[in-house]
Amino acid sequence: MQKYPIGIQDFRKLIEGDFVYVDKTPYIQRLTNEAGIYFLSRPRRFGKSLLISTIDELFKGSKELFKGTFIYDEWDWSVTNPVIRLSFSNIGEKTIGLENAIHFALDEIALNFGINISHTAFDQKFKELIRNLDQKFGKVVILIDEYDKPIIDYLGEDDGKAEMNRALLKSFYSVLKDLDGSIRLLFITGVSKFSKVSIFSDLNHLKDISVHSNYGGICGITENELTSYFKEELKELDVHQIKQWYNGYTWDRKIRIYNPFSLLNYFDTKEFYNYWYQTGHPAFLGKLLKKEETYDIENFKAKVSSLDSYNINDLDYKVLLYQTGYITFGDEVGPGYYQMRFPNKEVEDSFNEFLWRTYRESPAQDPASLLLSLHKAFKTHDFKALREQLNILFSTLPYDFMAKEKEVIFHAIIHLTFSLMGEFVLSEVHTHKGRCDALVINDNSIYCFEFKLGKSAHEALNQIHEKGYLHPFKGSGKKLFAIGVNYNKESKEIDGFEWEEV
Repeated sequence: MQKYPIGIQDFRKLIEGDFVYVDKTPYIQRLTNEAGIYFLSRPRRFGKSLLISTIDELFKGSKELFKGTFIYDEWDWSVTNPVIRLSFSNIGEKTIGLENAIHFALDEIALNFGINISHTAFDQKFKELIRNLDQKFGKVVILIDEYDKPIIDYLGEDDGKAEMNRALLKSFYSVLKDLDGSIRLLFITGVSKFSKVSIFSDLNHLKDISVHSNYGGICGITENELTSYFKEELKELDVHQIKQWYNGYTWDRKIRIYNPFSLLNYFDTKEFYNYWYQTGHPAFLGKLLKKEETYDIENFKAKVSSLDSYNINDLDYKVLLYQTGYITFGDEVGPGYYQMRFPNKEVEDSFNEFLWRTYRESPAQDPASLLLSLHKAFKTHDFKALREQLNILFSTLPYDFMAKEKEVIFHAIIHLTFSLMGEFVLSEVHTHKGRCDALVINDNSIYCFEFKLGKSAHEALNQIHEKGYLHPFKGSGKKLFAIGVNYNKESKEIDGFEWEEV
């Protein structure tokens, strides 16, 4: 039985503890063949910190840790470089402030190397540290992990902290511009990529490898790595289900990647579960999506360049969804354009439930019982039960909900509820005469819904017929049902529900 390095981000601890290591040193060798300044964006829990730690040990000359890896016989172990390694995920910014945290981190590094620093400004201290290390030990390797943590922790808040930390980090990185001669390698990782103007404006030679074709598998686990490193596990497990739950991410639009955190947790427990999602999610993202009246997040196409970066003062939910790992590239649908989609079942189920709670303003409510009842009603064509369950769904909305919300809220809640139920649901489906509110498709039936707010179910039903929403599906061999629904704001219930089999 292999030991799985769940949550272990330190390369030395992983190797000395005899945990399984998926060898990423071929990618590291490619990075280090030339001196350069690199940036890599990947979602949380995808192995960025372990990658940083591995590079750290490599330049320190820890040869014994690399036995059995690709790079062991390819590296010149007689040469070492001083390493400045900073992780903004544990620098202490929240307790002592970002500027003080940077000061303490640089002072500690200088002390460890026996370097004296005279400057008191944090950016100049950084510059002096690099130059002094270069003069004493040789060219410097700079490894910066989770560079964006002091910013994304405050996104969506009104206290100005995100902008203040952005300005500090801009000053911090700006000193690197004139230090090329002292730097062997600069490698920066983070979850998000902010526009170069706002953070890395002075690093004109920064090479972003986030979507580079040579680095699609630098973090995470590829299909080949899965079958190579976990042969014994796969003999007794459902490979197809594992793929559905945890595979699907892609950055180079070629290689599909497994989420390493979820995959290793699954191998450990042998239970399918939303491991990655349970480690945290950005609450501000749900608020932003609700503000933008967006809930069908797979329903857009994008170019790679359009998802490259964003400005913290003008948040784009599409870029945020992509960079934080909730959507990924699907099929190419035009020259340079891709249909965006959920990477896998874990993310789809978890994020739809997160949005469901956000739109309903009920973060603690568990939808499981309601979803089971709705699924049974659809399966048995029990329209009385369907109406009852929809009423239960809307009856638990907050008291002042109806006074401030619009019809879109009902479309959102219905779409997310049906999606969580496991049915194939399409929202605002376009035909040549208009668009219906929702199509729910299961194994043997198609249900076309039209929702009205403060009108009548009969009017909604007539609209389905007049616009011919179900006409394109008449040759599908499935049963077709038209359902008109009206919600009464005053009584807070569905007071009109009419259906017909077409």
